[in-house]
Amino acid sequence: MPRPLSRRAALGLGLAAGLAPGLALTSCGSGSPAPTAGASGSSGSGGTRTVRHARGESAVPARASRVVALDTDALDSVVTLGLSPVGATTVAAGAPFPAYLPAERLSATKPVGAIGQPSLETIAALRPDLILSNQVRDDKRYDELSKIAPTVLSKTTGPTWKENVRLHAEALGRQAEAEAADTAYRTELRELVTALGGPARAAATRVEMARFLAGAPTRLYLNDTFVGSLFKDLGLGRPANQDKPGFSMEISPEQVDQAAADVIFYSVYGDAAKSDQGKITGGALWKDLDAVRGGRVFAVEDSLWMLGIGYTGAGLILDEIRKDLVPTGG
Repeated sequence: MPRPLSRRAALGLGLAAGLAPGLALTSCGSGSPAPTAGASGSSGSGGTRTVRHARGESAVPARASRVVALDTDALDSVVTLGLSPVGATTVAAGAPFPAYLPAERLSATKPVGAIGQPSLETIAALRPDLILSNQVRDDKRYDELSKIAPTVLSKTTGPTWKENVRLHAEALGRQAEAEAADTAYRTELRELVTALGGPARAAATRVEMARFLAGAPTRLYLNDTFVGSLFKDLGLGRPANQDKPGFSMEISPEQVDQAAADVIFYSVYGDAAKSDQGKITGGALWKDLDAVRGGRVFAVEDSLWMLGIGYTGAGLILDEIRKDLVPTGG
């Protein structure tokens, strides 16, 4: 079942949606928002703005309304900034949209294929006025996508998510909504750090994210990841072997001592029976870890912690960290 929006996440979405009319009041006399930092100017007669991105420049609508999102970070941005996309990719063919996002905001959104394998025909049939993606997924399709609609690509996803939201907001003409979402996020960070006992206590708590994968080795996530950036934003401590640049490190059931931490969050991708979860969690090495002996091991939803790359996803993850690590009433 979709997890209900927290008070803070709902507030962030409400602020973003509620600011939309206000932008018109502060825009130029033509009804188009004034160019912002990173935009080279307005085309004037066409009601478009030029946005610089990873593949160059694109002339985008002053206020896009028919948006297609081709990765989960772009999807989070579109919803967080107050829009319902007309189309979006899913993690696999036939898979649902991320359950953490409000279902009503995606009820009219049409699946356009799997991430990295979108159907150009389906996208074109939706008559989008803007397409959002990144070079990792769709660089080789950029020219074809640009023939359908103005296409804006970030370089990558994950640790650059805040920068990407700013780019998405610029392309959508919704910078004020992005600022509101960022303010709500930073407020929640401060409140959570206080609830955790303050910066010093947070820094003294070594936290990790582990992921059991069907048919593949178990991963421990490093700093250059979305979840790693959240831990850093909170000022949480990290195990020394994971407190470094990079995406992840892999461990076998015989290397479980590499997962030593004070707190372990973990998720499962795919069929748990085909992963190393049973071998690892049933072994003596796992049971001897500080986090396990201290009862501070928490199962989390893979689709949120791995794919909820944006302010809405981040807010919900912070809520889960609060629920798991802050004593009742904290």
